[in-house]
Amino acid sequence: MRTVTYGAACSADGFIAAADGAIDWLHWSPDVTKIMQDYWATVDTIVMGRKTWDVAAGQGDGGPMGGMRTYVFSRTLKKIEQKNVTLVTDDAAEFVRKLKDGPGRDICVLGGGQLARSLLAAGVLDEIGFNMHPMLLGSGVPLFLDPGRRIPLQLKACRTLDGGCVYATYRVVPVT
Repeated sequence: MRTVTYGAACSADGFIAAADGAIDWLHWSPDVTKIMQDYWATVDTIVMGRKTWDVAAGQGDGGPMGGMRTYVFSRTLKKIEQKNVTLVTDDAAEFVRKLKDGPGRDICVLGGGQLARSLLAAGVLDEIGFNMHPMLLGSGVPLFLDPGRRIPLQLKACRTLDGGCVYATYRVVPVT
């Protein structure tokens, strides 16, 4: 079965972007480059919501998807005309559950908020990883939205990175 991972860079107070959408506070380093290279080698599918798609599509030819099979979940978009990108209007949790059971490498949940919340609530996410930056934003786009229940996590790995960042990955503990 494929692993579904949600991850992001965040501030120490849990935001992935400032209130105005700014991400100029993020610290990029060789550590992060290596982590991302290693992670992308394990993934062949990306899922994202419409807001994340709007940002990714604005980055030009392929954006961060790099030709990977990409699914965009939206209730408002009517079509997407980009190679390897499929618009999905079905229930995200059921769709991703079917992807998990299918062939292929792991699945990346790109972006955050609404989609991650629905996948957490449905028990579809397997891992969460984040790179916490030494910055307090005070407000902004939250890393997590309320999934409607407590989600127990088990620490897989944690290490410090250049610039005072902390990279942690957790396994989502299935609730039985």
